[in-house]
Amino acid sequence: MESMIAKFVSQKISKTRWRPVSASCLQQPDLFAAGSWDNEENKVSIWSTGDFGTINMEEDYLADPKLLCEIRHKGDVMDMQFLDQERIVTASSSGRVTVFRHHQNNQTLSEKQKWENAHCHSGSKDVGAPCTGIICNNPEIISVGEDGRINVFRADSKDIVRTIDDADSSTMHAVTFLRTTEILTVNSIGQLKMWDLRQQGNDPTQIFSVANERVPLHCLDRHPSQQHVVATGGQDGMLCFWDVRQSKMPISLLSAHNAEMWEVHFHPSKPDHIFTCSEDGSLWHWDASAENLERPSFLVGGRGTSHLSRSNAGQSVSQSLMTAWLSSDPTKGNLEITNLLPTSVLSVNSLDAVGEYLVCGTDAESIYVTKRLFT
Repeated sequence: MESMIAKFVSQKISKTRWRPVSASCLQQPDLFAAGSWDNEENKVSIWSTGDFGTINMEEDYLADPKLLCEIRHKGDVMDMQFLDQERIVTASSSGRVTVFRHHQNNQTLSEKQKWENAHCHSGSKDVGAPCTGIICNNPEIISVGEDGRINVFRADSKDIVRTIDDADSSTMHAVTFLRTTEILTVNSIGQLKMWDLRQQGNDPTQIFSVANERVPLHCLDRHPSQQHVVATGGQDGMLCFWDVRQSKMPISLLSAHNAEMWEVHFHPSKPDHIFTCSEDGSLWHWDASAENLERPSFLVGGRGTSHLSRSNAGQSVSQSLMTAWLSSDPTKGNLEITNLLPTSVLSVNSLDAVGEYLVCGTDAESIYVTKRLFT
């Protein structure tokens, strides 16, 4: 059973991200970044997993995260992504996009690049609008914001490479890459949109939505190996799965959290596992792996929880397209849900999982880390 280490950090944590590790090795992540919000002074900080110098496995397992360095951040940290092993990109409520560098030789952070008011309110380039989401594919950075604008940056350029003004008439909450030249966004009226950055116009190539519903979508993630499979979550706590190749509606919807879902992540190397977190203080591990095929029931509540499923809302898909998450009727599958947090806390705002390690940040001014997700 998973065991969480809780670290009180005296700040509300809005984002947590592992430093990337090589996909070709079995190395576990050793550093993560955290960003804060709703504090008198917000910060970006770098933490170690506490594993350095430990020999005993039990000590390694129980070691607390250790603060290595931190730097002041202008505005709330709305989103955060590693650009590479040393650089971190943040999205701010002030409208700024910033690149920080982590200097590992002396454990300091410095500001390397910034784009002030990359997102701004209509009619005034001096009044920033919150930058709500970013995604990186070194050296390219994409940002979206409350102003409905999409920006394209290059880490080595002081100028914004491209801006798609009025890309959306509503707030765009999150963005991810579908392919190298295509991105996906979600917005406050329940739409999932696809954009081809090779095209010069301001219009998306496709628009997807839940029929007759305009519930805001807050987060999305793309399956790491099957790019057409996309998961989203939003204000109603529902977990939606989409096949962006063939249907304008979700293939399946699962009743999930009791409040807003803030993040959804496919595990990067075990995509039959998904993790979600919510305003309701829960952090869920969704397990649809082959090991569950022999289990007798569809849904098993973890640690005293029990949850319901809603039947398919989209068209059925051929057997060749089936994945663990694209079933024409998910209630006929086998899915186990476990709440990873031992007790209910305030809002869980962010999570990230790599290998056996998971980190999440909360409004309870705590960071939680587990180092044995699957063992």
